[in-house]
Amino acid sequence: MKLLVTGGAGFIGSAVVRQAIRDGHEVVNFDALTYAACLDNVAEVADAPGYAFEHADIRDRAALDRIFAAHRPDAVMHLAAESHVDRSIDGPGTFIETNVMGTFHLLEAARAYWTARGRPDSFRFHHISTDEVYGSLGPDPETDGQFTEDTPYDPRSPYSASKASSDHLVRAWHETYGLPVVLTNCSNNYGPFHFPEKLVPVVILRALAGEPIPVYGRGENVRDWLYVEDHADALLTVVQRGAVGRSYNIGGENEARNIDLVRNICKILDAKRTKNTSYSQQITFVEDRPGHDLRYAIDPGRIATELGWRPSVTLEQGLEKTVDWYLENEDWWRALQAREGVGRRLGTGG
Repeated sequence: MKLLVTGGAGFIGSAVVRQAIRDGHEVVNFDALTYAACLDNVAEVADAPGYAFEHADIRDRAALDRIFAAHRPDAVMHLAAESHVDRSIDGPGTFIETNVMGTFHLLEAARAYWTARGRPDSFRFHHISTDEVYGSLGPDPETDGQFTEDTPYDPRSPYSASKASSDHLVRAWHETYGLPVVLTNCSNNYGPFHFPEKLVPVVILRALAGEPIPVYGRGENVRDWLYVEDHADALLTVVQRGAVGRSYNIGGENEARNIDLVRNICKILDAKRTKNTSYSQQITFVEDRPGHDLRYAIDPGRIATELGWRPSVTLEQGLEKTVDWYLENEDWWRALQAREGVGRRLGTGG
């Protein structure tokens, strides 16, 4: 299968690209190389015979048409997006332009390409989204449940609203034009090559630098943590075997409060990079961000039942693998720390 992967130099996209090449697929990596992208993320497959890179923006329809015509993909895996909630609070316009208008242009280019080829049933447009479109759950897993594919949308941030909008566009292009689509909504990812403005790498890198480790509010917010390589495996499963028009929630089955996650990372670092005091003493509670959702949790029953996929990495295993990767790849993350906004408090709503 030849895959056109948008955002393939980003965190999740690069994991998909690496896994797809390992699995024997051809991959066209389409990326605008914005601040969060890094071609080092795909260096291990850059010379593979089935790999090609296209530096372009999904908002550029002419570039999209050219790339579809030149590469003739069997499927699109759409991961290109602005994804940092704090940045969306400070500058929502970029999120609307990329996540909404970019998805619109990509859908139109894919529809034109699919139509010109005679509308093959085998073509797929796979839209990758987030559990944040569902809003916030109550704190008790027993009484407040989990997100399912039938949970009503209730986005609370500019980021999640832009992703909800793009989800609706994809569904509309399926219902109106018959475009063969599949959708996935995932929980919080973590793992190797995670851009150093997100929670897990922030904790690791602040701890190693001897700096305060910031935790929003009292750290009571709960997330379901999904190891990025498990996610890549799930996405490749869905694009190949998911039912047309169907959506699948992908979760790690690893709920944890932020404060517990941070303490676990500190405990791992205590064992691997010993110092006189515990890294947990660097934890500092800071003012919460506006509209911070309390709890996300995924019910992954549909993808397990219909496609036989389950996560393979526990949170404990994944955090240890992630810490090891950051300890071993200092050159990678140091080069990214100079990029705009990294290391600075964002999303205050001011």
